[in-house]
Amino acid sequence: MTQLVKAARRVPLNRARVLQAAVALADEVGLESLSMRRLAQELGVVPMALYKHVANKEELLDGMVDTIVGEIDPPVPDAPWKTVVRLRVLSARRALLRHPWARPVIETRTSTTPAVLGYMDSFVGMFLAGGFSEDLTHHVMHALGSRMWGFTQEVFDDSGSGAKDQPRITVEAQAAMARHMAESYPNLFRIAVAAAHDDESVVGNGCDDQFEFEFALDLLLDGFERLHEQNWTSGG
Repeated sequence: MTQLVKAARRVPLNRARVLQAAVALADEVGLESLSMRRLAQELGVVPMALYKHVANKEELLDGMVDTIVGEIDPPVPDAPWKTVVRLRVLSARRALLRHPWARPVIETRTSTTPAVLGYMDSFVGMFLAGGFSEDLTHHVMHALGSRMWGFTQEVFDDSGSGAKDQPRITVEAQAAMARHMAESYPNLFRIAVAAAHDDESVVGNGCDDQFEFEFALDLLLDGFERLHEQNWTSGG
């Protein structure tokens, strides 16, 4: 082990190595435990050595997002636009499932890096290459929103902040809550009990599982296709 650490320390430190190590550390310990000091320890350097490659924690997080973007598959060549877009979105989703911490980081970025702009530009390009007008493509991107990153904020997202720290709800309490919901919010209750959700398949917690994500994505793509065939314009 000592020899491995020494060998790692002999590898020249660069920005890519810092970002890859940060991503791996966030995967292991979570974003809340990621710090410049902890990252420096993992790399076997003093914290000041990191600041030659990232100016601060925010720039580190920006770079980590860029690293995740690099994991997303490029557009499939010579395929119909709907196939190209669908595969790209699902590749982005797989990347976020590998790195559960990435979603809140993407949601809270205040600056747009060249890598992120490049990803968005290529996304627009997939629709333009499919024959979409600039006008329709503009509205398509608004409709897709965060789905191009492989996640979306669902109306039934029940993750809640600090859910892991909350006490476990007893069976009796759950039954009482169900009775209250059935009496007070009967329509919500009907659809809540109509289908089960697999909490292990989500990006984060809640009801945004793979089936529901693809269901909504396909609805959007079918709608985009219909508008494209109708030569739709925002001017009516």
